[in-house]
Amino acid sequence: MKGEGHMREEVVILIAEDDDGHALLIRRNLERAGLSNRILFFRDGQEIVDFLFRTGEGEHRTPHTPYILLLDIRMPKLDGTEVLARVKGDPELRKMPVIMITTTDDPREVERCHQLGCSSYITKPVEYDAFVNAVRQLGLFLAVVQVPEVNGNP
Repeated sequence: MKGEGHMREEVVILIAEDDDGHALLIRRNLERAGLSNRILFFRDGQEIVDFLFRTGEGEHRTPHTPYILLLDIRMPKLDGTEVLARVKGDPELRKMPVIMITTTDDPREVERCHQLGCSSYITKPVEYDAFVNAVRQLGLFLAVVQVPEVNGNP
C-alpha cells in the first residue's frame, strides 16, 4: 500500500488512553472531523512504550510511517509523563508530535509536559461539548499538519 499518487504516507494516530469511553469518544470525533487515518489504541503506558520501542509482544511501529501520539497522563503501569520523557529522550522518536490529554489543567502538570517537549495539551472537561470541541480542533490540526517521519532520518 505504498503512496497511491501522493508523496507522503498517511499519519497513523496512536491513542494511549485507559478509559474505553474516552477512547471511543476520541475515535468518534476524529471521524466526525473527517479523518480516515488509521488509529491504534493502547490501554496503558507500557503498551505504547512496547509499540514505539519495538519491545515486548504485540504490534510494533514500522519504519517510514509518520505517527502522532495522543497520550493520556493518568494511565496504569507507566503514566503519560514517563512515556513522554522516554519518547523525547530517544533520538528517533523525539520528532514525533505528542499531544497530552488529561482531566486536569493543573498548571504545574501542564508546565512539566511542555518542559518534556509535548506539542500540545488538551484537557478532558467533563462538559461534553468542550471535550468534543478540543478533539475536533485536534482533528483539523491532524488533517493539515505535516508530520515528520520517525525512522532515524532527519
